[in-house]
Amino acid sequence: MTSKSPPFILSLFLTLSFTLPVSAEDISAGEQKASACIGCHGQRGGSGSPQWPSLAAQQSPYLVNQLKAFKTGSRSNAMMQSIATHLSSEDMDNLAAYFSSQKAGKAGGDSALAKAGESKASMCLGCHGLSAEGNGQFPRLAGQHPEYLEQQLKNFKSGIRKNGPMQALAANLSEADIKALAVYFGSL
Repeated sequence: MTSKSPPFILSLFLTLSFTLPVSAEDISAGEQKASACIGCHGQRGGSGSPQWPSLAAQQSPYLVNQLKAFKTGSRSNAMMQSIATHLSSEDMDNLAAYFSSQKAGKAGGDSALAKAGESKASMCLGCHGLSAEGNGQFPRLAGQHPEYLEQQLKNFKSGIRKNGPMQALAANLSEADIKALAVYFGSL
């Protein structure tokens, strides 16, 4: 290397740093947009109702994908479609950044039933993470309301909710398996 290398490297670094994309995620902007979500998903995304999922600590890519699916109509829910229709891609990124930065809660559940679900959970952990914390495109299951998880598994099983791998997996679960898995993941 010559003595001219450090200035060249510095100028190359500065040139590249100005051409790299800037992350569109803005947690503060997401928090402001989240005011429309509080009614169902709770303060900071910690849903108090088993009817609606908790969004706190959910995987950011998963949240963005779900919002896009609601916006396009490929996932059906009249309320969420109405909300998502008015969100820009930047809004979705910001909301996802905000909710994914929040602290997860635990929903709890019957400990004996959770123990039964633990023995069946390994089939889920490959995609949903070793602690069911989620894995990018795959949602966090840990701490979610058991009733919500149970309903989603039933929706996959019946075909109301579409996702090939989840539909195939749910098709092989009994009602007892679904309930036990839901309680187990809610207890984490």
